[in-house]
Amino acid sequence: MTRHTQDGLLGLVQSFFQQYLRGARGASEHTIRAYRDALRLFFLFLARRGSRSAADVSLSDIHAEAVLAFLNHVESQRKNSIATRNCRLVALRSFVQHLLRHDLTRADQYGRILAIGTKRATLRVITYLEPEEARAVIAAVDARSRHAERDRALLLFLYNTGARVSEALAVHPGALRLDRTAQVRLYGKGGKERYCPLWCETAAALRRIVRTGAAGEPIFRNACGAPLTRDGVAYVLSKYVGRASLVRPDLGRITPHVMRHSCAVALLQAGVDVSVIRDFLGHASIATTSRYIRTNLKMKRGVLDAFWKRAGLTKGSPHRWHPSPKLLALLESV
Repeated sequence: MTRHTQDGLLGLVQSFFQQYLRGARGASEHTIRAYRDALRLFFLFLARRGSRSAADVSLSDIHAEAVLAFLNHVESQRKNSIATRNCRLVALRSFVQHLLRHDLTRADQYGRILAIGTKRATLRVITYLEPEEARAVIAAVDARSRHAERDRALLLFLYNTGARVSEALAVHPGALRLDRTAQVRLYGKGGKERYCPLWCETAAALRRIVRTGAAGEPIFRNACGAPLTRDGVAYVLSKYVGRASLVRPDLGRITPHVMRHSCAVALLQAGVDVSVIRDFLGHASIATTSRYIRTNLKMKRGVLDAFWKRAGLTKGSPHRWHPSPKLLALLESV
């Protein structure tokens, strides 16, 4: 009998994922995978630290000192960012809160873990494409290529809706309405639904790839007819970014999530209210949406210009100063 079975750690891990994350919280598969990876790394770290197998890790090994050592390992040895370190801590906190609800005998031990704070991280500037750059990437699709219709529909869909890759890959014909009021129903984090309108161009591109009699099957599929994967989407996008880079060499590396950022910034530049963009993108908090304002220099310049005009400092054109002939003569005589 392993110590996992003896002290209940295995059972608590199982109930954490099945009863709590999936049942009580309704967490998305993305969140579940992230928490699974964090706990797996933590248990492996504890095992190596104690020169034993992961099966021998017990509840008594989960204490504040071990968690702090693990977080330091994440940064110093695995070379992860502070943001990743904080994400690992959030996952561990959630698990420890679950332990606390079921194991009050170690409440003090768990309480010290919950008191560990996240580390302050420098906010990175968000990468996004300006509208003309996004159009260049979409226009790079060769109409003569085998998967041209699928690729163009995919790129248009990502830019039009700002959908997460997981949301786009889950779209099936039953979630689409491609008539005059074209729209799509997306399922976001935590199973939350939202509707996004579609451009006529996007709707027309989607009509060409939607298969009849496949109401519940994903519309974006690979060469073998299987559902397209996240790596597949990244490959498709990078291919056309490479082509567009021939005329726009400053594009750099563009990931599928950059298309989501690009949609958000384009909406902001068009004057759409932040709260509307929050609902459009499916953000849980408006603070997440506000990041795009901080990163967009063009919008900041526009705000500054509006402020300058409002202050009444642009009336009349300023007269350029010209030196008088007497002044020039004086300077030449010095």
